[in-house]
Amino acid sequence: MVRSMESKIIICILVIVLSFTVTISVRVPLLPVIQENHHLLLFDTSNYGKLQLNNGLAKTPQMGWNSWNFFACNINEAVIKETADALISTGLAKLGYTYVNIDDCWSASKRNSKGDLVPDPKSFPSGIKALADYIHDKGLKLGIYSDAGVFTCQVRPGSLHYENGDAELFASWGVDYLKYDNCYNLGIKPEKRYPPMREALNATGRTIFYSLCEWGVDDPALWAGKVGNSWRTTDDINDTWASMTTIADLNDKWASYAGPGGWNDPDMLEVGNGGMTHQEYRAHFSIWALMKAPLLIGCDVRNMTAETMKILSNGEVIAVNQDPLGIQGRKVFVEGAGNCSQVWAGPLSGNRVVVALWNRCQQAAIITAKWETLGLHQTTSVSVRDLWEHEDVLGNVDTTFGVEVDSHDCKLYVFTPTNTLHVQM
Repeated sequence: MVRSMESKIIICILVIVLSFTVTISVRVPLLPVIQENHHLLLFDTSNYGKLQLNNGLAKTPQMGWNSWNFFACNINEAVIKETADALISTGLAKLGYTYVNIDDCWSASKRNSKGDLVPDPKSFPSGIKALADYIHDKGLKLGIYSDAGVFTCQVRPGSLHYENGDAELFASWGVDYLKYDNCYNLGIKPEKRYPPMREALNATGRTIFYSLCEWGVDDPALWAGKVGNSWRTTDDINDTWASMTTIADLNDKWASYAGPGGWNDPDMLEVGNGGMTHQEYRAHFSIWALMKAPLLIGCDVRNMTAETMKILSNGEVIAVNQDPLGIQGRKVFVEGAGNCSQVWAGPLSGNRVVVALWNRCQQAAIITAKWETLGLHQTTSVSVRDLWEHEDVLGNVDTTFGVEVDSHDCKLYVFTPTNTLHVQM
């Protein structure tokens, strides 16, 4: 279903055919290269405004922290408060990580006699309203979790058929963000289960970010733009190289559906949780930033290593993710055994292009970005900024740019044209 729908979309909007035959490399098909207001665009974004929910949120992908990847059900109000404190003390909040999101297991096992959700009295004895006040006093925002089913994934009460009352309750507590999961859904199609909560949230009068966690089961990129501010395109991530790379590829399919107001969500960050190497985490963060994915930290920010902090606090990489042009970058070129040498790229504001050279091979490899795969004319010269080394590459570059990349590592650059911008048509 995914492939047939994607091919129909490409056929409808493709204005040129970009293809060539080689023996060991593959050029990944791009949507049309067009020039609009002197910006280099790898994607036609003319439908973005028509596709996205207009609630004033998600002009750029959301940033913050979520409790699940590290803590799972082992959460309480002290952990949430200490995490908020750590976001402030580390400076991460100033970099944009402002949502403090409580995942599953915050609620009691049953609703009260009025039918309302109740915070677990042992884990959250002060209640969610008091916690929200604490978070807001620090200039941060509070997120909470529920489920578009009769139970949450950890068998707490879900919000299916309770949307209006639960939305009012969340708003009264001062909640700023809702992650809405997909467990125990009674077999009802997600296109029917998710819109009622959108309507309920909007009716509260409080602006609440609506994050659909549908796991990509029914291709939410095709319909969720008018429902929520982000939508999961894949199953849950786990803290392994195999999981992270697979999810990146799955999310890449839906690049043309993301944009300001609504984003593809390949799940939360695993950076710092211990299952991958420093190089693999750097690649993880680079590709998530380039894909305009939500940057939701999933580790214990109270006890981060210096290496983890260095990755999560890279302001130049964060700026790629938060670029106001809001176009999701994607895989544009692959070669090598198993297509393990990859170039990912996407346009940025100011006529710039972000380029990731990602080595998924088992050994170091020289990876080269060719102008034709980036949509640049052969006569275009660029300056090159290395976002991980925080330095400019000496001299202007034209036609190609290649470097050696260590196994399972990723180099991330911004190309800025230094002469008249030419677009290959």
